[in-house]
Amino acid sequence: MIIFKQTRDHMKILKKQLKKAIRQQTDRHNLTQEEENIIQTIRSVTRKQNQNNVTRTQAYFDFYQKHPEIHWALLAHLVSRNAGWNMTDLKGEYLPKLLSTKEQTDFFVFLERGNWLIFQDAYPQLLLYEESKKCGRPLFHLLSSMEVSRFMEPFWNQFWTESTKEELTIALIINEQQYIEGRVIQNKQYKDTVLNTIMFKLQDLFEFNHILFPYTTSVQKKTKLVGGTVHHFSSVKDRIILGKGLYDLLFSVQSRLAQTIEWTKSHPHTGSRKDFWPQLFNDVKETAPGQKHELQSSPCSLKPETQRIYSPALTDSWRDWPHLDAESGDWYRNKKMLHFLKKPVKILSGDIQDSYCKSIEEMELAASTKSLFHKNG
Repeated sequence: MIIFKQTRDHMKILKKQLKKAIRQQTDRHNLTQEEENIIQTIRSVTRKQNQNNVTRTQAYFDFYQKHPEIHWALLAHLVSRNAGWNMTDLKGEYLPKLLSTKEQTDFFVFLERGNWLIFQDAYPQLLLYEESKKCGRPLFHLLSSMEVSRFMEPFWNQFWTESTKEELTIALIINEQQYIEGRVIQNKQYKDTVLNTIMFKLQDLFEFNHILFPYTTSVQKKTKLVGGTVHHFSSVKDRIILGKGLYDLLFSVQSRLAQTIEWTKSHPHTGSRKDFWPQLFNDVKETAPGQKHELQSSPCSLKPETQRIYSPALTDSWRDWPHLDAESGDWYRNKKMLHFLKKPVKILSGDIQDSYCKSIEEMELAASTKSLFHKNG
């Protein structure tokens, strides 16, 4: 289990800084030319890397490899992989039989908007840290000039002086979930089209929101899965609790962490679930047109099948989506969020593989039943 080092004096200083941040008004008119150049460069790089789920997911991992002290970058990479898999599922073997074309697009836009927003808020923070290392001095006073919440500056400054890796990671988890809360989760458009309709439909049929962390075992050289499940996606509290649990799951067992990193290095993200289970998934459709896919055994057996489950690459599923600028405004209004730092981590068992395989079987059954219903209707 990850241990969070939080002395009373440390928390007192942090509370004071966060209280000051609430009152602080951002002065964006007093930047040097060098600072303006830094901000413009960071914005340009962020826009380029935020092209689609594949580019942003890879950007997170590239950054982590250069700066492994930033734990959040690896966590974000793996969670972003899962977002990509969910996006391609919408064009895969089963979900097109369960969702209309409009529902598929609505769900994709919901997932893509959240993925895009988090990246355009978090990646500039990572690049500013990288620039600070190059300069040999903290540049985190520039965060507010890049529309980053005032909540984050005290944590980056503390990390710079004390290397509080775990604390910074939790702060970034809190920030990202609060950032998308008003812009996506509570946004009427997405509530009406996705959360209250499509998500409800899928949750009613099977547990759809698995977060999977693949790793390759040292001895058997098999790819296994650990992870967790989002049970109440619309609850910011539950998403933060799950994020902390996933962080603990990822970093608490060093041997498995090394195996996860090794798997990630050798399997570039494409968006297809073939990336982690090529025995079960293929990015080429093997089922003939009009024919329904039938599993020959449990998905967890990973035995060679006559027909693998279709799981396309992201670039074959969706075009790059144009986004409106992020909605302005700072979510941080009071220091209540500090209790998420102090609250003990909810330990996840990590046993996700059987549950995930069961959800595949349930999806196949649901798709098959709907096809039969339409055929007889």
